[in-house]
Amino acid sequence: MKLGILSCSSKCYSTRRLKEAALERGHRCTVLDTLKFSIDLEEGSPDLYLRSKPLSHYDAALPRIGASITYFGTAVVRQFEQMDVFCANSSAGIANSRDKLRSMQILSRHHLGIPQTTFVRDKKDVLPAIERVGGAPVVIKLLEGTQGVGVILADSVKVAEAIIETLHSTRQNVLVQKFVAESRGRDIRAFVVGDQVVASMRRVARGNEFRSNVHRGGRTEVVELEDSYRELAVRAAQIMGLRIAGVDMLEGADGPLIMEVNSSPGLEGIETCTKLDVAGAIVDYIAAQVDFPEIDIRQRLTVSRGYGVAEIFIPEGSEFVGQTIDSSGLSEQDINVLTLYRGTTVIPNPRLKRTLEPGDRLLCFGKLDAMRDMIPEKTRKRRRPKVRKLRAKAGKQGDG
Repeated sequence: MKLGILSCSSKCYSTRRLKEAALERGHRCTVLDTLKFSIDLEEGSPDLYLRSKPLSHYDAALPRIGASITYFGTAVVRQFEQMDVFCANSSAGIANSRDKLRSMQILSRHHLGIPQTTFVRDKKDVLPAIERVGGAPVVIKLLEGTQGVGVILADSVKVAEAIIETLHSTRQNVLVQKFVAESRGRDIRAFVVGDQVVASMRRVARGNEFRSNVHRGGRTEVVELEDSYRELAVRAAQIMGLRIAGVDMLEGADGPLIMEVNSSPGLEGIETCTKLDVAGAIVDYIAAQVDFPEIDIRQRLTVSRGYGVAEIFIPEGSEFVGQTIDSSGLSEQDINVLTLYRGTTVIPNPRLKRTLEPGDRLLCFGKLDAMRDMIPEKTRKRRRPKVRKLRAKAGKQGDG
């Protein structure tokens, strides 16, 4: 395998370890400076130049895209994808994870544990927003902060309001997030490679510091994760479109809560803590996947006129409830079920004899007209009672 590591720093620990691991396994490996690429676009022939010279063929690319070069870095990764080079992380996944608001929006539609979060712009919305996440103390986050920078704990509503107002005055966008008291000063980092957690550690903050990042002086300790933490970490990475990710989770009273999904997690802290060869696990995974480059399903499968990808929801009372996929008549209408989503369970390539239940969601490829007729009219989701109560409370305060 010929592997290209996309990194602006060939001497940093993570890049060095990844290159060493590749060379130890007999692969060819080169560190490619992400900022030295030129992207050439020509009909039927997307291409890349490195330092003004045509890029030679690579079997795989491993992006290590820093936050400061997200836009250009994801453009380079996207070009590798168009050239059918296997990319360890997709350009869309990197972009999704880099923006805290976007990542929380994506995760929020799934049945995953996340801290209650809100995003506001108008000054009048700040107090009701703080009330909705449970009141002070709250955590205030800049949308693109890294390594704990731009994360502030506000102990009172007045302090939170002042901080948010100040940040808004400097044109900074912020999230307001529920403070998970039982996890104060500590979190879990699970390192996901493919569909496995290959290493995990607990990070503990120093002194009264509530941020547990190693870069802020936090210490690390090995932790054996329960299945619920492992499954949550893997699913979060997959939903974000990442094959390699550092998933940070809080230890909530009712189970794990996703705090952040990192597309370029550092190796030094977790390898030093666990003594595991995480770099080797990454290289082994990439080598096993090089024959499967990233494919934009909608881009590829909608080339045939009248065909496409759609999701069919099976509501209570549907004619499909109680029928098997085989007996439902979908195949006769030229519709193939790719994946079945049932609650928090994902069932790829489901058996034709599997019985459909209320609430099932089917990811299908087939005739769009036929699938369109099967999709029920969208109904507005009922708001959770808790949210209604909080809003009513906030409204009374405003009327006063």
